[in-house]
Amino acid sequence: MLDANMQTQLKQYFANLREPIELVASLDESEKSEQTRELLSEIAELHELVSASFDGTDDRKPSFIIRRASDATKWVRFAGLPMGHEFTSLVLALLWAGGHPPKVDADLIEQVRALEGDYDFEMFFSLSCHNCPDVVQALTLMALENPRINATLIEGGTFQGEVDAREIMAVPATFLNGESFYNGKMELAEILSKLDSGADAKAAEKLDAKEPFEVLVIGGGPAGAATAVYTARKGFRTGIAAERFGGQLMDTLGIENLPGTSYTEGPKLADNLRSHTGDYDIDVMDLARATQLKPAGEAGGMHEVTMANGAVLKARSLILSTGARWRNLGVPGEAEYRNKGVAYCPHCDGPLFKGKNIAVIGGGNSGVEAAIDLAKIVGHVTLIEYDSKLRADDVLQRKLRSISNVEIITSGQTTEVLGDGSKVSGLIVKDRTSGDERRIELEGVFVQIGLVPNTEWLEGTGLELSQHGEIVVDQHGATNLPGIYGAGDATTVPDKQIVVAMGEGAKAGLGAFDYLIRNEPADEVAEAA
Repeated sequence: MLDANMQTQLKQYFANLREPIELVASLDESEKSEQTRELLSEIAELHELVSASFDGTDDRKPSFIIRRASDATKWVRFAGLPMGHEFTSLVLALLWAGGHPPKVDADLIEQVRALEGDYDFEMFFSLSCHNCPDVVQALTLMALENPRINATLIEGGTFQGEVDAREIMAVPATFLNGESFYNGKMELAEILSKLDSGADAKAAEKLDAKEPFEVLVIGGGPAGAATAVYTARKGFRTGIAAERFGGQLMDTLGIENLPGTSYTEGPKLADNLRSHTGDYDIDVMDLARATQLKPAGEAGGMHEVTMANGAVLKARSLILSTGARWRNLGVPGEAEYRNKGVAYCPHCDGPLFKGKNIAVIGGGNSGVEAAIDLAKIVGHVTLIEYDSKLRADDVLQRKLRSISNVEIITSGQTTEVLGDGSKVSGLIVKDRTSGDERRIELEGVFVQIGLVPNTEWLEGTGLELSQHGEIVVDQHGATNLPGIYGAGDATTVPDKQIVVAMGEGAKAGLGAFDYLIRNEPADEVAEAA
């Protein structure tokens, strides 16, 4: 199961173990169980502080628990093999159980330990889901820090019957005490905010206590990270307030067009950006969603940004790099069946539709790439494009047309998502040329029709927005308001690409630098116009 390179890496990691850990597996005669036995045996052979036994009695087979030998009340269970994107989660679980301290805010750890009540989490993941590891790792940490918290982390492909019975059509899917808790990506702080009624107030108090910044970046994607590095290198007190550090990178799998990097993946690039910002004195504030902007009334004054938890951050200059999100169809049934067959991430949720009939809506690069990937997994793909022709690159179109289980519909307008009350059952598609309507029977719909800028919170502030809601910027990244700059996919700059966002972020940072050295701080903050 583990090649020589992986074994060498694990041996290096296991040097951080401080106390014995036990792996206890529940197995049957299946091939997956045999693979689990092989994996755990190989892991146990790598270090004397790791032992493996195979006498577990859990109903889910194969599964295994990881626990600290000195405290059997703290454990986490993996059901199925945590390979692929989850192998890192397995390694972290082993290290944390063995006493290696997690790189997590100490305040969050204390919140976990202080939680009262009994919490039994079950979380379903797929091995191709790049959003799942954050949830897996958060629940793992909670279970290993608080004996009243149990976490069972289930690979959906191994337990397809359970996935079907629970009608799980999107991952990560998290259940608490047998009831649905949340569908989608969550970080530790988000989970705690749902369990601890005082979490938001504590976070707000922490943010309110921060001194004003010289540069405050709103958004932590490629543009925001680039800006922060540039302004920090200029010696300015810089902060990043991000709802989700990494932004759309966290939903991006293969990246092959970043100059100097032949191939990487979105979450890995996001980790690299976080590491780079960590090389400088940059205050990164995670899970900080901006909801209101109060621009300074004069050049040199303090801009104020109110966050969702009520905290207010102040800064002499702002860089708005809030990015964009998937565009919705806006048709009946879409919202009702979100995560019940309507999906937006083919890499995350594709494996849940193995052998089923699905549709991909959108004929640009994203839609065609999704159709190509999904065709390897599902039974049949119907690609629906509103325009009279596909808009994807020719090389992608040729690949798509060579696949036998794909049907392409052009001039197709999706007018309704159909369902039986619990899951998707079909689509109504209107032919824009003839006006005829067609019902397509299927079980999944992947929406890939472009992006919407995250700028609604800026309406009515005096900041100029385009008719599409994009932040209007000039060649320096400057907006119409002094000291406020924009960068990345939220702006009017064309070509929404990672490398473009990075360049625009750097440009906005240099623009803010020029603004700050040319405008002395105002003695008093004027009221917003």
